[in-house]
Amino acid sequence: MKYQEAVEYIEDLSKYGIKPGLDTIKELCRRVGNPQDDLQFVHIAGSNGKGSTLAFVSTILKCAGYKVGRYISPTIFEYRERIQVGERPISRKRLCELTEQLKAVCEEMVADGFHHPTPFEFETAMAFLYFKEMVVDIVVLETGMGGRGDATNLITTTKVAVLASISMDHMQYLGDTLEKIAWEKAGIIKEGCLVVSQRQEAAAAGMIQRECEEKRAELTFVEPEKLKKVRSSLSGQKFNYGKYKDLQILLLGTYQIENAMLAVEVAEALGRCGFVIAEDALYKGLKETKWLGRFSVISKKPYFIVDGAHNEDGAKKLAESIAFYFTNKRIIYIMGILRDKEYEKIIELTAKYADQIITVKTPSNSRAMDSYELASEVAKVHPSVTAAASLEEAVELAYLLAGKDDVILSFGSLSYLGAMIKLVENR
Repeated sequence: MKYQEAVEYIEDLSKYGIKPGLDTIKELCRRVGNPQDDLQFVHIAGSNGKGSTLAFVSTILKCAGYKVGRYISPTIFEYRERIQVGERPISRKRLCELTEQLKAVCEEMVADGFHHPTPFEFETAMAFLYFKEMVVDIVVLETGMGGRGDATNLITTTKVAVLASISMDHMQYLGDTLEKIAWEKAGIIKEGCLVVSQRQEAAAAGMIQRECEEKRAELTFVEPEKLKKVRSSLSGQKFNYGKYKDLQILLLGTYQIENAMLAVEVAEALGRCGFVIAEDALYKGLKETKWLGRFSVISKKPYFIVDGAHNEDGAKKLAESIAFYFTNKRIIYIMGILRDKEYEKIIELTAKYADQIITVKTPSNSRAMDSYELASEVAKVHPSVTAAASLEEAVELAYLLAGKDDVILSFGSLSYLGAMIKLVENR
């Protein structure tokens, strides 16, 4: 099996749909020796900030001298980015070999009357196998959309469970209230593990506290009142958090300081679990963290920024960053949104900051909203909107509209930002 064949095979498994629940992944992992049982985990759930928090935590651990596996989705540039050790993606050769191995196991499962694993279940089992054979010290693991019924949640050796910002998202699967969604996310909490959470809305916070009490898990909330002396520019951000002075991150966006504070609390929790993280490793890890696609500047004159804001909470945070960094700037949007997202809320929260809005259809995604349909929704609240036939057309139009002192901002779904970044870089 060649690399492209392997990727296409895994992507084609989407025909088996999304099936929350652990029965299939448990059977798949049982048949390959339960590799997850030989690993230790930082497990991260939430609606927004999971990926950035994972990047901060895994880079801190790497700077502290640990061999770190990380498992993420979606990816920006290439499929292999989902499974990394030491921030290096799995090799094409090993991905192909593991795909062939797991494909045979899946066929046996179906012959025995089990459901065929979904792409996410397949990828999760592959990640566990790879991390075990690479003998990593710890895995920083990101859930898919949920928690309790998420394929990653078959693990039993969680050291620290992490709850990033929880908001209304994936309601068709997770529930129609914040409390129900928080119940799903808090399902990653294991008996006796340490738990670190962002400061949450009352309904979510209460649910997390109840889950911790039930599981006898020690809970720490981020304390925003300990944040002092924030200094932000388009070249990075500095801040004090509790005893730590002049912490520095290169990631932009007001919300990234919140994610960095969460990572600091996770690092302290890991210290209580026996993972020694010196203070200089914490500082170095925060400063060296890279995470493309979250208010990332990819070009200047004009500024071209990409951001993965894809739901109401993400749109609120994006709007805060726009207001903070670009007051009185002329801004052109490129907007692409998936149909099952809260597109009306995203438009409502962000449209007022744009001078012009260009809509696109996210390529190669069956859930993508058509650019013309999206444009008609935008037109209800904004007078200047154009539907582009392709990403290439959207980029060219944006550069025609923008002067060197203006800002182009592409957002709405992480799934197309890699292609957008490549188009701008090639230009």
